[in-house]
Amino acid sequence: MLSRRTSLISLGALAALAIAGCGSTPPPAPAAVQAAVQPTPAPPKKIKIGLALGGGAARGFAHIGVIKALEAQGIFPEIVVGTSAGSVVGALYASGYNGFTLQRTAMEMDEATISDWALPLFSRSSGVLKGEALQNYVNKAVGNVPMERFKIRFGAVATDIRTGEAVLFNKGNAGLAVRASSSVPSVFQPVKIGAKTYVDGGLVAPVPVKFVREMGADFIIAVNISTQADTQATTSSLDVLMQTFSIMGQRINHFELKEADIVITPALGKMGSADFNGRNLAILAGEQAAASVMPQIKARLRAKQQP
Repeated sequence: MLSRRTSLISLGALAALAIAGCGSTPPPAPAAVQAAVQPTPAPPKKIKIGLALGGGAARGFAHIGVIKALEAQGIFPEIVVGTSAGSVVGALYASGYNGFTLQRTAMEMDEATISDWALPLFSRSSGVLKGEALQNYVNKAVGNVPMERFKIRFGAVATDIRTGEAVLFNKGNAGLAVRASSSVPSVFQPVKIGAKTYVDGGLVAPVPVKFVREMGADFIIAVNISTQADTQATTSSLDVLMQTFSIMGQRINHFELKEADIVITPALGKMGSADFNGRNLAILAGEQAAASVMPQIKARLRAKQQP
């Protein structure tokens, strides 16, 4: 009798436990099972960074400082397009120079190596410099490698003197393209390529944002080194000419710079367009300007990378 009562009690206890178990939370699944059912976060989107380097003669040394600052933060453009002075720096950078080698090259540059006087008093040329020395300098610096074989996709912008249209060169002779892009009227002779004649790209594309976009960039950093009318010294004929270019290009820049994700404007003050002695200060100004907007660059890049 006692054993039967004990059995009934045991069965009742088991039944109670079973009923209680029906209303309780099931034990957690093993960690491996939980991990298997967790959704995999989408990887960040691949963003192509483009760099638009504007024109400004000797003020273009500031581009080197910008590149140094970007590299220091692990930001490496995949597309570079330059106008005038920007095309010189851009060509060397795209061919494989890093920020520090660019700076060393700039400090070692002798202005005479890119100056080949045409002696216009004794000729019918339309510029005091032929431009061949600049072409040769660039080709030697990039190892005579054509633009399409550069490590970074590169383009140089020039102006078709007959139509007034901006033209992008991204294949072939790098030195010739840079020479065309840098041929400031009345300073350099116009450059004939094929059946067409070209002059400085700054006439129509002072900061070539549009071309960087057309080459496939998703995120564009533009560097504007043009002068401001109220700060620029006009102590030489080149300064006056470049100031005229700047005034002409201000309206173009007003619209084109809006298409950039970030605009970097180095504080170059009254640095003249022919002031090669100020190159070190220009490089420093470029570094400082890029560093000041680095938080914005990183924040906007992260936003673009969101899936």
